[in-house]
Amino acid sequence: MEQMRWLELLSAVRLGSKKSSTELARSPFHKDYDRIIFSQSFRQLNRKTQVHPLAQHDGIHTRLTHSLEVSCIGRSMGMLAAEKIKDELPVWISPADVGAIIQAACLAHDIGNPPFGHAGEYAIREWFDDASHDDFLKKLSPEEEADVRQFEGNAQGLRLLSRIDYHPNDGGMRLTYATLGAYLKYPWLSKTIASQGDRPSHQRAKFGCYQSEKEILKQIAEQLGLIQLGEYHYCRHPLTYL
Repeated sequence: MEQMRWLELLSAVRLGSKKSSTELARSPFHKDYDRIIFSQSFRQLNRKTQVHPLAQHDGIHTRLTHSLEVSCIGRSMGMLAAEKIKDELPVWISPADVGAIIQAACLAHDIGNPPFGHAGEYAIREWFDDASHDDFLKKLSPEEEADVRQFEGNAQGLRLLSRIDYHPNDGGMRLTYATLGAYLKYPWLSKTIASQGDRPSHQRAKFGCYQSEKEILKQIAEQLGLIQLGEYHYCRHPLTYL
């Protein structure tokens, strides 16, 4: 039976990186966290509200504060879990390193979301479903059309992390493969609209990568040793479940 190995799953190699660091004060995974928190895409989460009841104060919960809170919980869970299996981890990986990987992945988990969260996703999908907007789709392949008509915040997040911020089309934030793997909740491509019948936009299948980033997805999966289930379709990284 094919198995994934921690030696590969916790890779500190960076996507698109052309140099290695000898800094000892911060681990590569702590640097991932710093790169995300200083990015423009992360700062923009401060302008996106989290779902909340009518508050009696002006401290409205934003996607940014939500992401910071989730990252703290993720770090603690990662450290606790790693402590249980530390004898199985590579000798240079500490429980704190595992915590930092999950902390960075959690920090980025909403980075691709549009305003109004899932409601914003549905609004974008429904706009492209409108027949009066077909001109915007006519030059796209069925697979590319599926990406647009099923706009997905998780796939947009991978695009921001791996292509847009800091180093456009050259690794993006240049995060470690371990952090990118932990971020990928849905390491597969979208299904075509035709294959999903008449499902309304809010019931279409989740996915984590657009056609434009499919080679990056493959590169991440191969570097981490993720088990392949189909073409551009892989098992989740174990840390994703935390």
